[in-house]
Formats: sequence, structure tokens, C-alpha cells
Amino acid sequence: MAKASGTKSGKKSDKKSGKKSGKKSSSRSSDKAGTTSDAPAPADDLTARRDAAVELLRARPGLRVADVDARAKPGFDGSRTDGERALAKIGEDLSDLQERLYANGRTGGDRSVLLVLQGLDTAGKGGIVRHVLGLVDPQGVALRSFGVPTPEERRHHYLWRVRRALPPAGRIGVFDRSHYEDVLVARVDELVPPDVWRARYDEINRFEARVAAAGTTIVKVLLWVSPDEQYARLHERLDRPEKHWKYDPSDVDARLRRPAYEAAYQDVLDRTSTDVAPWYVVPADRKWYARLAVSALLHRALSDLDLGWPAATYDVSAERARLEATR
Repeated sequence: MAKASGTKSGKKSDKKSGKKSGKKSSSRSSDKAGTTSDAPAPADDLTARRDAAVELLRARPGLRVADVDARAKPGFDGSRTDGERALAKIGEDLSDLQERLYANGRTGGDRSVLLVLQGLDTAGKGGIVRHVLGLVDPQGVALRSFGVPTPEERRHHYLWRVRRALPPAGRIGVFDRSHYEDVLVARVDELVPPDVWRARYDEINRFEARVAAAGTTIVKVLLWVSPDEQYARLHERLDRPEKHWKYDPSDVDARLRRPAYEAAYQDVLDRTSTDVAPWYVVPADRKWYARLAVSALLHRALSDLDLGWPAATYDVSAERARLEATR
């Protein structure tokens, strides 16, 4: 990410990865027990810019989601071309970082990452999955979409299906929508009484605290799209036959209830952005910026794990000699 320049609120302003770390620049890091250290890290200035951008995106007390400028580029002052180049660069590191996570999970590690994507219709959740998670090895990604509960799911507590979808050790889990639908749609569409959805905020906080304590880094992203951009994207789905499958008449119904959704999202940010599971609000009118921002969030989450390569559990020299004997 380039130097910090945007703001979140206020008025409008403008193959198996197969890549070895030696192919990328890296710097030494402290050894973890049972691992070899040599974790990749971008240059210090890039890390500082990334972290500055991430902090700009973090939901802070006093943020009003209705005031978020959906065309802003917090932490980035470049063009679309610059952003696409930056995404490709981050992708090189993401591939290596994810392979380390996967290797650690395969060798007894307990760490994982959960990326939660929420947003109004057309906010770009699917594009994030394709363009950001597409930068890493798909066998290390566990994707789950949460739609209308199935009859079986309705027979259980609303968090039952979420627990079953949590990423195993070594994986990046992605929730395309999530348990937050139970305090968003359930509230706006009056599917449950107010006293029920109000009690869920604290319940979700306790649930996420347990998930984090078990070794999962949680990154929650609200992709925020403006009414005008949402209108344009819905119109495009109607204008282009190949996009008709993405349109649903209920999209217009939800659009008419935007004020109610804004109020519901405001409460989600106010009540459930915690130290162990913070929310990040990403302006999403510029799809390329949203993808760059989420890649930066994922990059920091993986970097902060500070994972090295798992140490061999066998005598490397002896195995090399055995292999040579087969020639």
C-alpha cells in the first residue's frame, strides 16, 4: 500500500504454490520451536505502509458507517494500475506465507486464519474470493457461503453451522457472509424478536473469543458500497444476459431497506469489533482498491503468525544417502 492518504468517514474525496522462498526476497526471523526460521517479509517501508493502511481501515469508536466514503482509497494514493501492480506484489508473499501455514498445519501446528466477508448486495464479496484468495494455493483455502439456513440447520442453534465450517489447522477459512446474518437479515426482516437478536452480540463475541483462543486469527471485513454504485452494478446484471443469474428480485427489496441495514451494520461494528476479532471497513466502489485492501489485511494476518518451515522429523543426510543409493 502506498502512503496513507484516505479517510474512512466524512465527505467524499475523491499449483500448489510451488514457489520457494528463495525466489522472493526474505529476512530472517526468530525461530519457532520445531521450525526453521526464514519467514518472508516485504521491505520495511512496505510493511509500514501496509500497517498504516490497515489501521485506517479498522473500525474505531465513533465511526458512522453511513458516512463512509465508498470511493475513498484509505492508505493508497496510486491509480488503478498502481493498485493492480501492488496486488500482484503482495500476492507473491501471500503464496509463500500461506504455504508455511499449510505446512505447519500438516505437521501438528494449530494455527489458522478466518476471513469473514460481509457487505450489502453487489459489494464484491465474490470478487474478493476470486482475485485475492486466487493468489494462493486453493488446497489451503476453506470457503463457505452462508445463505438461508437449511431445514437441518434450523433445528440447531444458529452458531451450529458456523462451528462446523471453521477452518482446520493450516487453512485460510473464508466466510462469504457469516453468522452476522443472524443480527443483520434476522433483524431487518424481523425473523426473530428484538430481544433475541440483541442477545446475540455478546454471544458472538464469546464465540469468537473462543475461536481465537484455539489458534484462529479472525479478520472481519465489511465491504461498503454506495447506493449509486450498487444501482449501477444491479443495472449491469439486468443489462447483460451473462449476468442475469447473479440478479435476484429480492436485491431491490433489500436496497429499499438500506437505512435499516445501515443501522444494523452500525450496531454490528459498535458491539462486535473486539481486540481479538476486529472489524475493518473497506470502501468498495472501486473493486480494485477493495481487493488490494483485503489482500493487505490477509497479508498482515499471515505475517503476524511468524511461521517458519517445519523442521524435518528425519535425518536429512541419511535420507539423502538412501536416495542416492537408488540411482
